Amino acid sequence: MTDTALTIGGQDYTSRLLVGTGKYKDLEETRLAIEASGAEIVTVAIRRTNIGQSADEPNLLDVISPDKYTILPNTAGCYTTEDAVRTCRLARELLDGHSLVKLEVLGDEKTLFPDITATLEAADILVKDGFQVMVYTNDDPIIAKRLEELGCVAVMPLAAPIGSGFGIRNPFNIVTIIENAQVPILVDAGVGTASDATVAMELGSDGVLMNTAIAAAKQPILMASAMKKAIEAGREAFLAGRMPRKRYGSASSPLEGLFF
Repeated sequence: MTDTALTIGGQDYTSRLLVGTGKYKDLEETRLAIEASGAEIVTVAIRRTNIGQSADEPNLLDVISPDKYTILPNTAGCYTTEDAVRTCRLARELLDGHSLVKLEVLGDEKTLFPDITATLEAADILVKDGFQVMVYTNDDPIIAKRLEELGCVAVMPLAAPIGSGFGIRNPFNIVTIIENAQVPILVDAGVGTASDATVAMELGSDGVLMNTAIAAAKQPILMASAMKKAIEAGREAFLAGRMPRKRYGSASSPLEGLFF
């Protein structure tokens, strides 16, 4: 079966793995891990990463070129609507009018769960301001649909708390979100290892975004390669359609025509 492309904001992508740029030991490891992942969309925390704000500091864009990757500015570290909107506007200025952004408005520093009220407010403002908004949210199907209706180009429900590595805690909600959506649904936050990424794709997710699962691995570049394969395997399994679950055993060889 021939797969279709992942389309976000009118742009087609082959890879369904999106990766972040934080927590690596240096820019060279960042570069090598992202290359090994095969990702085409790379997210950057504008409040924590230099992409031109500081001329005398290393620039991430020197190793992650916008000519090769779609740079996805994100609002990590923002706890208010105003901060998130301001950060997106700064990113648009730094990236010469770039409109694709990842919105996240956090509720508190301990859980890093999204502040849904502020997220809805910021999404509404940004969409009306001409941004193409990919939005981090909880795994509530009602909120996911509301964000789609506001005009977000992709909705990104968490699998588990950011950086936790717990994997998907509520697969049933993720499936419900996917079934009700008319925009791409990408699992964001909580992936810990390759099997978590595969499960996300087997559920029908259009893609997965991760950072810590790769950057915090003992060998990040090797883990990036594993994640690439996991995403591809999970997508193929979803397209193939798994066998039905059965309560009792079922012989793998047919019983008809036995000679004894």
